[in-house]
Amino acid sequence: MIKILFICHGNICRSPMAEFIMKDLVRKAGRSDDFVIDSCAVSNEEQGNPIYPPAKRKMQEHNIPFDAHYAHKITKAEFDAYDIVVLMDQSNLNILSRIVGRDKLDKVRLLMSYTGSSRDVADPWYTGDFERSYRDILAGCQALLDSLSDDC
Repeated sequence: MIKILFICHGNICRSPMAEFIMKDLVRKAGRSDDFVIDSCAVSNEEQGNPIYPPAKRKMQEHNIPFDAHYAHKITKAEFDAYDIVVLMDQSNLNILSRIVGRDKLDKVRLLMSYTGSSRDVADPWYTGDFERSYRDILAGCQALLDSLSDDC
């Protein structure tokens, strides 16, 4: 069982999109039983809020199924429970390190690094470009899944 945790700032746009995109990819690959996939935030600003409506609409537009989701901030215990921790941008990474300390197991990566890119997934809360974020997240999740398939 591989446990993957996606993280963004508020857990209402990028990280829940990544959670449900990844769940869809593993389902389509017939590997749902091999994974536990969730998402959270590095901030408590959106604590308890559902997925942001434009992010929901973008997933619906691309036929990505999703469940009820409520934002929450990561805890050290939650961090410790996951094998792979995937962040959307460098700012998230900096904040995460202040919350959980040093990544002793080398399990933290930026999503776009799986595609060979060093750039961040732009935050659609600020850019308004949910399609661009969707495409980046899809590419990153597919590359992550491919890297895990290579290891199996």
